[in-house]
Amino acid sequence: MSDQTIFKYSNSLLAIPIITVLLIWGVYWFEIQFQVNLNDYGLYPRKFTGLKGVVFSPFIHGSLEHLYNNTIPLALLLASLFYFYRGIAYKVLIVGAIFSGLITWTIGRPSFHIGASGIIYLLASFIFFKGVFTKYYRLVAVSLIVVFIYGSLLWYIFPTKDGISWEGHLGGFITGLVLAFVVKAEIPTVKKYAWERDDYNEEDDEFLQHFDENGNFLEQKEVPEEIEEIPLRITYHFKGTKDDSESDDT
Repeated sequence: MSDQTIFKYSNSLLAIPIITVLLIWGVYWFEIQFQVNLNDYGLYPRKFTGLKGVVFSPFIHGSLEHLYNNTIPLALLLASLFYFYRGIAYKVLIVGAIFSGLITWTIGRPSFHIGASGIIYLLASFIFFKGVFTKYYRLVAVSLIVVFIYGSLLWYIFPTKDGISWEGHLGGFITGLVLAFVVKAEIPTVKKYAWERDDYNEEDDEFLQHFDENGNFLEQKEVPEEIEEIPLRITYHFKGTKDDSESDDT
């Protein structure tokens, strides 16, 4: 299948990033407007009640700065996922969110873990490694762009700064790597020229037949005599003018 068949616009390309951004901003507006704190719906490790955060924690943010820092990467990476991996995008997003949350629930510190950072690490990790694994030039290029823009995120999968859920980052990173290896994506067929095929035979190549074994161009073959002797006949058709068609008997 060609690039035009696999890499093409779909409604999800815009709908999913827009809806997701509106949801996380809507939840934050709700907290400010009604003076409530939804951190209790975050993910709390190794407590059964804390499992609800696997679903709710990506939509809860502790500050406007936290929310702003997650908005643009989340929107761009979601759009990239649904454009380049349209057939498996929902599977990667849903399964990835669940398993990255469970990893955080297993290894996390006893505190409420909130924010969409884990999803961002999931998407960045999947898009990067999947592009490398496929070895398809367009997807590899996307991987390099992800590294160029978000390569610095790698440092935050380690406990380098207080107040940051590095466990959530690590959970998303590991889940994205595993999904990139396990989930199969539809990749365009790479076009091969005739000389790149395994069954290629130089003797059957019409272009190479114009050259000798030393690479010299062969002169054009002479036209057979019987073809040259065929007389050339040209027939002309004339259309008379108005004056020519008038009668003299008037």
